Amino acid sequence: MAERFRTFRDLDCWKACRDLRVYVAKEVLPLLPKDEKYRLGDQLIRAARSTTANIAEGYGRFHYLDNAKFGCNSRGSAYETLDHLVTGHDEGMVSDALFQKGEELVARAVRTLNGYIAYLQRAGGVEKGKKEIGD
Repeated sequence: MAERFRTFRDLDCWKACRDLRVYVAKEVLPLLPKDEKYRLGDQLIRAARSTTANIAEGYGRFHYLDNAKFGCNSRGSAYETLDHLVTGHDEGMVSDALFQKGEELVARAVRTLNGYIAYLQRAGGVEKGKKEIGD
């Protein structure tokens, strides 16, 4: 039997970001008011899509520290997604329950990204105690 082809899709951080992206696309965007679908909705989906896209691009770089930098970009996009959810919540477009679930998904994505970034930095030779790439 042939060995399975491994990709970025096997990474826990990509899976967590995918959950966030799908949640935004299928649960949050459809509930936004019509006039906000192309304002806040566009910003929300771009940020959420960027979380997985950055992981994929970094994975394809085949260099630990390049990959870590894209992981940091993905983490930034996760926080950007959270900020857009906060905006929607503050302005009454995102319910408490919808916001809470989104916040939990962002927290999970960030936790797994932090672990992946730390692994990549260790593998790439960044010494413990040194400033992390992207901070």
